[in-house]
Amino acid sequence: MRMGDRRRRLARVVLAALYAAVGVVHLKSPEGFLPIMPDWVPAPRAVVIGTGLAEIAGAIGLLIPALRRAAAWGLAAYAVCVFPANIKHAMDGVAVGGTVLGWDYHVPRLAAQPVIIWWALWAGQVIDWPFRRGEG
Repeated sequence: MRMGDRRRRLARVVLAALYAAVGVVHLKSPEGFLPIMPDWVPAPRAVVIGTGLAEIAGAIGLLIPALRRAAAWGLAAYAVCVFPANIKHAMDGVAVGGTVLGWDYHVPRLAAQPVIIWWALWAGQVIDWPFRRGEG
């Protein structure tokens, strides 16, 4: 296996593990996510549960070659869809678990969202950018 393939596989496994872990947290403790849900989201608790299921399904899909590209697209779309909750969390200073996180958390978190989208697409072999095929 080439070095680029190993890096992509590692990135895929790490991303899958992170999404699976966060998905489990969404399912076990949906109440913790309700405060950051924008007011216009219908059935917020059901949406939190759905996002947890989507994260776990995407994580599993990344690890199955036949589902990998679809899972990558799904996780990238997911990261776009949850961005309004991240913005609300930052702009409204919403306390989660009794803690209000400051801008030293929110600025890097918001800036990381495009990287998370890229990570899903690259790890899922949808894109090669900025690497050429086989190098990244």
